[in-house]
Formats: sequence, C-alpha cells, structure tokens
Amino acid sequence: MKNIFLIALAIVTLVSCNESLKTGFIDNSEVVNNYQEKIDIEAKFKTKVEAFQKRTDSIGRAFQMEAQAFQAKAEKMSDADAQKEYQVLGQKQQMLQQGIQAEEQQIQQQSQAEIDSLLNKVKKYVKEYGEKNGYTYIFGSNDAGSVMYGAEANDLTKNVLEALNADYKKD
Repeated sequence: MKNIFLIALAIVTLVSCNESLKTGFIDNSEVVNNYQEKIDIEAKFKTKVEAFQKRTDSIGRAFQMEAQAFQAKAEKMSDADAQKEYQVLGQKQQMLQQGIQAEEQQIQQQSQAEIDSLLNKVKKYVKEYGEKNGYTYIFGSNDAGSVMYGAEANDLTKNVLEALNADYKKD
C-alpha cells in the first residue's frame, strides 16, 4: 500500500513537472509610447496646451498694457489715489494668475486621468491577450530591469502593439 502511494506520488510529480509554462514578455515603454491612442491623446493635449499658452500670452500682454497705462496715469494722480489704483491692479493680477494656474492644473489633471485610463486599458488588453493565446505569464520589460533577458521568440511587444493598435482603429 505504501509503495503504491509512493509510485502514484512520483507519477503525479513527473506529470506536473512535465507541463511547460507558456511565457512571454513585452517592452512596456515601447507598447505604451507607440500605442496610437497614446499618440492621439498627446496630440490632443498638445493642442490644448498651445491654445492655453496663446490665451495666457494674450492676457499677459493685455495686463502689461494696462499696467503701463496706469503708470503713465499714476504720475498725474495723488499718492492716495495712485495707491488705491495700484491695489486694484495688484488684485487683478493676482486673480489672473490664479485663473491661469487653475486652468493649467485642470489640463494636467485631465491629461493624467486619460493616461492612467490608457495604462489600465493596456494592462487589461495584455491580460486578455495572454488568456486568449494560452500564456501562463506575460512579463513587462522596462529600464528598471524586471526582465533582464528574454529570448527573442518570447518577445510579444510587436504582436501586442499591433493588436492594440488594430483594436483601437476599430473604435
């Protein structure tokens, strides 16, 4: 009885050792940076930032002109009146700066939210790709060295990137 148990245990051990794990890896930065959706997001926010920059430059020039006009006018005013006008102008400058900072922060938050969503989408896609293609593990390669070496045959970067971009074009 004891011998049968040991033989059965040996057979189970051999069979389980004989199963090979299908593994692959992707270059995280290459997949994310060359994913068309990320390129489109960056282009969209570049346009937003350029428009924001033009608005802030225009606001800055208008305020500068107003400040110069005030300086010319202040020479003809009493010190008390000039001081009041200067305070109003300072408050206006502060409000403009706060508005600009708030808009800049909003653009950054929107950009970060879209990039975070994109990263989650890529992770989900890689998981689905792995499940669909029978992979036990798909590792991520990056500059930090999570995959120090991988056989080129196991590099799924190109396949995953092409599939991601094809899926994105469908939408």
